[in-house]
Amino acid sequence: MNARIEETDPPPRDFGRNGGSLINHLKERFGPDAVTEQSTRDEFPTVWIQRAEVPAILRYLKHKARPRFPMLYDLTAIDERSRANRESVPAGDFTVVYHLMSLEPFREIRIKVRLAENGLSIPSITRLWPTASWYEREVWDMFGIRFDGHPHLRRLLMPTTWKGHPLRKDHPARATESGRFSMPTERHIEEEEALRFKPEEWGMERQSDEADFMFLNIGPQHPGTHGVIRLVLQLDGEEIVDIVPEIGFHHRGAEKMGERQSWHTYIPYTDRIDYLGGVMNNLPYLMAVEKLAGIIVPDRAKVIRVMLCELFRISSHLVWYGTYAQDVGQMSPVFYMFNDRERVLGIIEAVCGARMHPNWFRIGGVAADLPDGWDRLVNDFLSYFPPKLDEYDSMVMANSLLKARTRGIGAYNTEEAIEWGVTGAGLRATGMEWDLRKQRPYSGYDQFEFDIPIAHNGDCYDRALVRIEEMRQSLRIIRQCVDNMPGGPFKSDHPLTTPPLKDRTMHDIETLITHFLNVSWGPVIPAGEGTGCIEGTKGLYSYYLTSEKNTIPYRVRIRTASFPHMQIVPFISRGHTVPDLLAIIGATDFVLADIDR
Repeated sequence: MNARIEETDPPPRDFGRNGGSLINHLKERFGPDAVTEQSTRDEFPTVWIQRAEVPAILRYLKHKARPRFPMLYDLTAIDERSRANRESVPAGDFTVVYHLMSLEPFREIRIKVRLAENGLSIPSITRLWPTASWYEREVWDMFGIRFDGHPHLRRLLMPTTWKGHPLRKDHPARATESGRFSMPTERHIEEEEALRFKPEEWGMERQSDEADFMFLNIGPQHPGTHGVIRLVLQLDGEEIVDIVPEIGFHHRGAEKMGERQSWHTYIPYTDRIDYLGGVMNNLPYLMAVEKLAGIIVPDRAKVIRVMLCELFRISSHLVWYGTYAQDVGQMSPVFYMFNDRERVLGIIEAVCGARMHPNWFRIGGVAADLPDGWDRLVNDFLSYFPPKLDEYDSMVMANSLLKARTRGIGAYNTEEAIEWGVTGAGLRATGMEWDLRKQRPYSGYDQFEFDIPIAHNGDCYDRALVRIEEMRQSLRIIRQCVDNMPGGPFKSDHPLTTPPLKDRTMHDIETLITHFLNVSWGPVIPAGEGTGCIEGTKGLYSYYLTSEKNTIPYRVRIRTASFPHMQIVPFISRGHTVPDLLAIIGATDFVLADIDR
């Protein structure tokens, strides 16, 4: 990935964190007409470029800029045709958005390309980044934008027989807006035939000079797939030649729903993305909203948020730990670990009133203050759990069977991880000491002492080691929350927080009306764009929100960790066997709702 800089290139320079000098350099190199800067409310470096310049500019940013931007973090689109406020948007009907990252040093840049409705095509960048394949297929599926040169441009989340592109503004958002559904015999046959896997469509051969290949379906309902996903394996005997993952069975239009809900009524929907992460899903969404609204979150609310997020990190990792051991043949650990998870969910229920999906974070803070006795519950768990982790190390990680099944299996190095968009424990298992809570602290994480666990082999075993140590570091963070919980309000008094404190509503009619409108309609968030990004249970999660100064978002983009992580599974599985695939899937730690949204 360290491409050689040609002698004709200007001397490398380190561009500032705000991206100003980088954008100026892009203008100098590609011309002022090819690059136009855009200011955003989240102060994210953003530029518009011409469609013809996409391959050249992205190639330059990946290979030759200083710092380089080797990771394609996200790729999405926006239907601009219904926008009322177009002051910051150049003329065009659709926008394709690229989000690039430099990890060392940590820098980000957002690249936008405008397209006319009668010219919805753009060059594919799959030759630059292999992870672009699914992102481009998703944009084609959702918006109907073609990517010239893509090797397999076909639907990804919707059925292949689907008519229309759901994230276009003119596509129905509710079942009541569509015609009556029917499934006549002809349609039934058509749908079944569409599910038939045809290897030739994927460039696969049914036989070689030495062998006939077998094609094996795993899923879409299989205990080893951890959810509703279909993996079609091309096998030479027991050896995996290639894999075609088929996702979308769990797709429920989370982004489309975000464009029909008010800013605060959408919060419960975020709980269901990484459904093992609970309130941790609320946080990046709310961070983006708070950036748009200019809301400052009080210190007490920040620390409460951190404590709940770290409890959910432990809860999620315990589910992964137990099922991971089960995938490679150990039956007992999952029962012990789910029992400990119940202890964590018991604390969460006592604080939030609910367990898996508490929907407890709010714009500007949290729903309520901590209840009496919360510290005793948390302290009891902090005393109980560390010895259990040591016990599980002896039971699981020291087990010779697990070591034989996972060491050297499904390995990738740091360069490959970045190339495929891998974040979280999967990236740290390659030896890269990188954690967003350290690189760009949010919610007060810079006030906490904790280490970044790393390993060095990048295989299934090392990914497990990192997640286990992450639980210990979460315990350290939670201990600091308990010992240093600040006083003060649990929610901002900014007028756009929802709902406002109810004890003020009986003082005068104006306050009562304001409370009623903010609860029923929600706040009117200022126009602009905002991004919130966190180090989630499985890697980086972010929400990219566009506001039209309305009570609902104009565009909600959800970038999840599991989406690129599942895309790398075929790459790290080739040459291994079918039993190895189950270990690889278990070590990936994905959630299907997280992939499909």
